[in-house]
Amino acid sequence: MSESATVASSSSSQVAFLEPINPDAVNSINEVMALAFKRYSDRPAFTSLGRTLSYRDLDRLSADFAAYLQQVLGLQPGDRIAVQLPNLIQYPVVVFGALRAGLVVVNTNPLYTANEMLHQFNDSGAKALVLFAGCGDRAEKILAQTQIKHVITTEVADLHSPLKRRLLNTLVKHVKKMVPDYSLPGAVSLPQALKLGSRQQHQPSTPGPEDVAVLQYTGGTTGVAKGAMLTHGNLVGNYLQLAEHFGDFIGESKELFIGPLPLYHIYAFTMHCMLLLGSGNHSVLIPNPRDIPGFVKELKKWKFTGFAGLNTLFVALSNNKEFAQLDFSALKFTASGGMALTTDAANHWQQITGCQIIEGYGLTETSPGVTFNHPGKVQLGSIGQALPLTELKVLDDAEQELPPGQPGELYIRGPQVMKGYWQQIAETALVMTADGWFRSGDMAILQEDGFVRIVDRKKDMLIVSGFNVYPNEVEDVVTAMPEVRECAVIGVADERCGEAVKLFVVTDSEQLSLEMIQAYCRERLTAYKIPRQIEFCNDLPKSNVGKVLRRALKQQPAA
Repeated sequence: MSESATVASSSSSQVAFLEPINPDAVNSINEVMALAFKRYSDRPAFTSLGRTLSYRDLDRLSADFAAYLQQVLGLQPGDRIAVQLPNLIQYPVVVFGALRAGLVVVNTNPLYTANEMLHQFNDSGAKALVLFAGCGDRAEKILAQTQIKHVITTEVADLHSPLKRRLLNTLVKHVKKMVPDYSLPGAVSLPQALKLGSRQQHQPSTPGPEDVAVLQYTGGTTGVAKGAMLTHGNLVGNYLQLAEHFGDFIGESKELFIGPLPLYHIYAFTMHCMLLLGSGNHSVLIPNPRDIPGFVKELKKWKFTGFAGLNTLFVALSNNKEFAQLDFSALKFTASGGMALTTDAANHWQQITGCQIIEGYGLTETSPGVTFNHPGKVQLGSIGQALPLTELKVLDDAEQELPPGQPGELYIRGPQVMKGYWQQIAETALVMTADGWFRSGDMAILQEDGFVRIVDRKKDMLIVSGFNVYPNEVEDVVTAMPEVRECAVIGVADERCGEAVKLFVVTDSEQLSLEMIQAYCRERLTAYKIPRQIEFCNDLPKSNVGKVLRRALKQQPAA
């Protein structure tokens, strides 16, 4: 055992890892749900767009959906179901229902293009899809090319009262034009599915800690999206690690957390659907956090105690005059993850709210929590200390362990580390050692006091507003343009997004323009992946074997 490792257990068994901090001996998300539904039945669980589901409501509706999946659709334990929803109360109903039916949830970004959807649906082998109506036109283009046999659609207000449902759904579709026309023959609406399920009895599923609960897609080091297999043990383990790390700071049935980050992102999923649910707390979901005026208007309604966000959002809110006038007297907990927290953003937030931001660190492959600062013991600029039962070490390029204070690649081992990449044995072997260490790809310094600082990324990956962007993916799209000879992508600092995509293009065409490239990308890439800066050049710096030197591009002055 290394001197620089932070260790709480030496057991290699996942069940054994959980025992020291697991008084109820829960080994699956299903058991976490069952305990929460029993203990907190009358408490509010999730709210969105003015509609609140209690834990009792969530129990009933998720059971109805589980029964529909099992008894009506005939889906079997282990089958994959893709879920493509924004932050609506439908999300926990659908996801918890799928897990109660023994299915594997494939979290999918509603912003995906049709091509991105096609890859994820086919790679996962999903048999069913729960789809926000706003994605219907894109799904229509590609569903025939997938294995998906069952489609359930939902509109924003499907779980509201009949009158409010009609009003809100009509407003969103016909006034705000957020739901395009589409045709999905055979699709069933979520209200219809719940009605059919309510007439059936679901058969409780009893997954073990080694069973996969979620396929969480990430580009890893290559940019080719791969499904990280997060087991029930991984996610329950990370929930328990976070619960012990924060202790009584997150009280039982006392907290009201604002949830602006999408639940399909693993950071928000673990925070709201595991930690806060398991402790009987209330999450207010924000479907569109990009609408800052609308976001602030919603915040005025609540005396919130917690807020889980990221740097981009802290900056946007802190620059809003009405936000500064809110009542922050109850706010005691602000968590930051997903991207690096800047000192300016942290200080500005604390000046306005009186609440210090607690920064943490994690990856999709680690469910995601690895480290977190402690409330009241924050080291600004650090990502905190290892969560309980988590081992950390820093290695050089020769894979020799480095002493505290020296930068190297961060390696992680613990109950939260994924089972591997879905159907990707070779890719898994690249990031996982034989004895269970995960190579993070991040360059870090492990301090003597156990605090960790991220100094750089070994990968070429960018993080734009908390989302991973892989240069290879953008480059592959742009080089498909006939006018482009070659191109390269780097990340550049951006006050709003943390990082922005910058594209260098070599072309022989005098007609090729910035607008043409962006329009081409807009049809093929999610918005945050589209280059915000484009620079034309005569050639790209390369190594003696012809590899483009992105580091040289980062160092040269902008044209």
